[in-house]
Order: sequence, then C-alpha cells, then structure tokens
Amino acid sequence: MILFSTVLRLNKNFTQDDFIKTVIEWNQNSPHPENVISGIAWNGERSARYGTDKLWLALEEYRNENIIAVRYEKVEANGTIWDSDYIMNFNTMKMAIQLDRSYTEDALIMDPAFSTPYFIRLLIEKGYLRADGDLQITEKPVLVTETEVPNLADVINGQAKHDLPIVYVSKNAEGTTMVNTWDMAYRLKGVAHVLAAENSQIDTLLSAACADQNEKNGSVGIYYPNTAAKNRTFPYHVYEDGGKMLADRMVRNVIDYCNAQLADPLYTWQGVNNALLLDRLKARTLEFQTAELETRRMREENYELLDSVDKDLVRLRKQVEELTRTNEALKYENQGLRSKLNRTDAAPILYLGEETELFPDEIKAILLDALEAELPKYEEKTRRHTVIEDVIRENDCKKTAGEKAEKLKNLLKGYKSLSGSLKRELQNMGFEITDDGKHSKLTYYGDSRYMATLAKTPSDGRSGSNIAAEMIRTMF
Repeated sequence: MILFSTVLRLNKNFTQDDFIKTVIEWNQNSPHPENVISGIAWNGERSARYGTDKLWLALEEYRNENIIAVRYEKVEANGTIWDSDYIMNFNTMKMAIQLDRSYTEDALIMDPAFSTPYFIRLLIEKGYLRADGDLQITEKPVLVTETEVPNLADVINGQAKHDLPIVYVSKNAEGTTMVNTWDMAYRLKGVAHVLAAENSQIDTLLSAACADQNEKNGSVGIYYPNTAAKNRTFPYHVYEDGGKMLADRMVRNVIDYCNAQLADPLYTWQGVNNALLLDRLKARTLEFQTAELETRRMREENYELLDSVDKDLVRLRKQVEELTRTNEALKYENQGLRSKLNRTDAAPILYLGEETELFPDEIKAILLDALEAELPKYEEKTRRHTVIEDVIRENDCKKTAGEKAEKLKNLLKGYKSLSGSLKRELQNMGFEITDDGKHSKLTYYGDSRYMATLAKTPSDGRSGSNIAAEMIRTMF
C-alpha cells in the first residue's frame, strides 16, 4: 500500500556518491534510535546490503540505465512492513521517492498530521534539488508580491508548466489566511509549492490578470499540473481549530494526487530488480546457447557446465515469474486503491468490524445491496431516503453476488455427479471441496460457517437446484 510517492529533478552536479552518502546520513541521523542500522561502513560499493532480516538497507546498481536503487525496510513486531524506496536515474537526473506499508485494514487511513519524509529536507538543505520551472523546491511558503502576480496568473490560466501541484493561499481584508502556510509548506515539501499572498491587494491585481478566476478574500486553491485532475477551491471560512482540519484535508488531496500518478517501472524498487534479473537471464541464456554449440565437439567435458546453467536458468526464470506476478498484483492493487482514495474526501462513514472479507469489496457490496433493498421503504425527499440514495450513488461497487448466483444455478442445474470440470468451476468461485464418503463438502472460501453438501450420486434430479438455492441464500 503506497502511502507517499513523488518524483523530483536533481541538479546535474549531484553524483552517485552524493546520493548514497545522503541516504546513509538520513538513516544514521534518524531521531528514532530503533530505526538506525548499526555497523554501516560504506566503502564506495554500488551494490550492498546492511542490517538484519527485520531492519535493513540495500543498494542495487543497474549500470545499463545508470540507475541506483535504495530500499530501507523495517518489519515491526506485529508483522507490518515499512519500505522507503529511493530510485535515482542519473541519465534523466530524476529521483523517485516512495513510502510503502504492507496492506492492513487501516492502511487507507492516513495520519492527519502526515508530512513528507525528512530525506527530502536533506536534499533541500544540501541544495541538490533543481528548480521546478520558476519555483524553487522549498519547505517554506513563497510570498506572492506584486512582481510575482503575472507568474501566478499563468498558473491560474493554465499556461504555466510545473511538475508539482501549486497551493495558493489568499488573504482576507484583515490580512489573515485560512490555514497556517508555514506548516503546510513544511508538510508538502517536495510534492507541492505553497504560495501565499503578501496582502489582500494581490486579489485585485490577480483578478485583472486572470478574468476574475483567482481565489480571493482568504480562499485557497490547489492547481494540479496534470489536466486530468480537477483543480480544487476551498472558500474562506473561520474554523474553531484555526484551519488545522482543513489543512489536513488539503494535504491529503495533494498526497492522493501524487500517489495516483503512474510510475515508470524503472522508478520502482521492484522494477529495477526485475530489469536486473532479466538482464542476467539474457546473459545466462547466451551462455547456454554458446555451451550448446560447444557440446557438439566436447559433449562429455561440458556436462557439468550445462547442469549448472540449467539450474541457474530454472532459478532465474522462477524469480522473474515471481517478480512479474508480484508487479502485476501490486499494479492492480494500486489501481483499486487509487480509485478508492480518489473517492475519499472525508473520514469513512463506517469502520469494518471483526469479519474478514472473503474476497475484495465483498463487505462493501453486501452493505450497498442491503441499502438498495431498504431504499424503497422510505418516502422520496425524506432525509433517510436522500442520505441512503446519496451513499449508494457515491460508492460505486461491482456487484458480483447476482453473477455468482446465476452461475451457481447453471452449474448445479440437473446435477448428476461432481465431474472434473464442475469441480474446477466451483473452485474458481471460491469453494474448497473435500471428500466426505458418499458426499462432497463445499466450503465457501474455507469458512466452515458457510458449508454445503453434494451427494456423489443424487437420487433426485432437482437436488442440484435446491442446493444451489440454499447456497445462494446463505452465502451470497
């Protein structure tokens, strides 16, 4: 589960040694002693590993693309895995930074006080980051004075080109802002620029430069570089908490946008390692082909070499297949999570209980189905009808229960015996099948609470349909 992701441009004088030294400095100077890896003695290696199985830092060099990848991993006592990835491409002088956590029930709930990693602050302090167009990467708000109005107007008019989102905070007539711009700039360092109006007079100048489309009177706007993402405006309002909750919401919007951007595989730890394995596989395949030609003349002398190459090929192919499956699974998981995150604009209405989903979105689909069944019971334009209808409309979810029910009816219609093809179809639907003498037991996703029994030689031609009806009632 990706918690944070960004891509930054580095200055051309940033070297491989600078990169590795900064990563090590970030770890060794951590304010949390439990995160520090002891015994790191770097001697210029480009590929190395330090630490233990539960806490480690690894370097991998991909020379073909001039890339160095770094992963820091921490495994907590409860099994949660934290990964921090830093992928530096010295051909493009771009660095991808990702913070990932193993998927748990609360993985979608981001810490409201989240701020970007301290590693980015090190890059800023050392002057390694390249400017984003006319804006420097900084952890401080940029003051918009009269001379900066044309540049901000270009952003509002969609004419400026930047890699990172821009958060513009206007001032009201009293000269105050709705949120703390210094705190927001620090929390969004490396993922967004925070621009703050010098005074309320900037509103008048901006209005003339962008056809009155600018934020004014203390309102806040977020402008995304990707035109597929809709810019956001937050009208001015006085909050009892001083705008802290609103600031948390804005930070979450920007982080969600950054996490939703598709990353080139070579800007991920898995992608770099996959590419290295593929290159090694190609090299070993070439060795194998050369060895095959040589065996025509020296077959007996080459038996030992061929055996070694065969084993290496099997091992490498297996690793490539495993990594490929992992990458595909992560891609589809991220697509689903991005879809959920993009629809999340506030705290969740309900929290999950102790029941575990048998398959993705099962509980959500059941709740929405129950709400749809209850909706007709309430008169239109009543509060209950309006709220339930809104929740159903805003929580799109693929409903598989009807499809499964129809498929199960067709499979068990006229049931005579548990053939191999029928068994495979039932297993694909999530049923675990065990032999119980004259019967076969079907357990839904291995949960013994949801079990059905099929006679191996039924006496009634309608028994299959009856059993299907009961299974649909209790399981779907």
